[in-house]
Amino acid sequence: MKNAVKMASVLTAFVLAVSLGACGAKQNQTADQSKPKHTGSSAADSSAGSAKDKTAGGSERGIRTVTDALGREVEIPSVVDAIVPLGNAPRMVAYLGVADMVVGIGECETADSPIKAYAYVNEKNWSGLPNCGTDAMGETAYYPEEIITAAPDVILCTYTEDAANDIQKQTGIPVVAVSQGTLFDEDYDEALRILGEVCGVSDRAEELIAYIKQCLEDLETRTESIPDENKPSVLGAAATFKGSHGIEGVYSNYPVFAEIAAKDMAVGISDTVGGLLVDKEQILSWNPDMIFLDYSGVELVRADYAENPDYYQQLKAFTDGNVYQWPNSTWHWSNVEIPLVSAYYTAMLLYPDAFSDVDFEEKASEIFDMFLGEPDYLSVLEDAGAGYGKVTFGE
Repeated sequence: MKNAVKMASVLTAFVLAVSLGACGAKQNQTADQSKPKHTGSSAADSSAGSAKDKTAGGSERGIRTVTDALGREVEIPSVVDAIVPLGNAPRMVAYLGVADMVVGIGECETADSPIKAYAYVNEKNWSGLPNCGTDAMGETAYYPEEIITAAPDVILCTYTEDAANDIQKQTGIPVVAVSQGTLFDEDYDEALRILGEVCGVSDRAEELIAYIKQCLEDLETRTESIPDENKPSVLGAAATFKGSHGIEGVYSNYPVFAEIAAKDMAVGISDTVGGLLVDKEQILSWNPDMIFLDYSGVELVRADYAENPDYYQQLKAFTDGNVYQWPNSTWHWSNVEIPLVSAYYTAMLLYPDAFSDVDFEEKASEIFDMFLGEPDYLSVLEDAGAGYGKVTFGE
């Protein structure tokens, strides 16, 4: 398989844009974790000790050692029944099917946007749980006293070594750290494996890893031999990072395009993998055949179109009716299921002959069922106005 391009962080469109500016403002961005904040005093006390040495019924249990992504050897209970996931860990534990083990969660994990699919489908599981931290507005903070109140067996996080050690010191509860996970890359596989080992679901982790690989290999096999001259040029715009953006927010080196060998106009414009702002004149110079807009930015593009129709009438994607909407791939960090669905959706538009045997709705149902246990999640996105489809302007 070719090396995936790495990617850096699931209503109406306007409402979502506002919500993204709060808890979602960190999308596609790595939090400044060099000096993470915490509240409360050191709490390595007997209450924390009891959480890791005894079962809920009070009986003694064994200890095992796991090595986390930072190379830290961490002693955890032989059987883990209760977890507090922080950073990007909530998304991963949801994919692993252990959302019901969560006893405390970050404050931004209860937002009601369907783009944040892993949290949306676990609203009943996570609603009302202790608020154990936040990664909003590019800031990482964790709350030791609330974590102790939640009484997990293990804390799972995607933070730095200093942060992981500090949380463990403050709570007296073992902390296992994993990578934040790069979309479609090996560090995501490693994170799933470590979390699967901790939570006792290693088989499920391997199932997910194999499924992702299967999808990516299928996409590659279907697209790798298509000549460049037969490919429409594309651009991912209205990109979501630190909130929503209009046409000038674009995706650079976007893995969704890379996995289908698309002729992405924004490849190489930056070392950034993810969203960045460009001058609108740059988009005119690219003049891509097809433009794909994040759902949360569509209304911003509509507003700009109404004020500057002459600009958009110079873009052939707009004049030819080849502007499409897809759900945002990110909320804080990247989802996996939505980008996979988006890759199939885009590839079927770009190369219809190569995907003539694929039914989009069936494939989307398969992917959503694998990651979320919700085969009809495409309908959830559509009902919120966040689904896939052509977007018209000036009517």
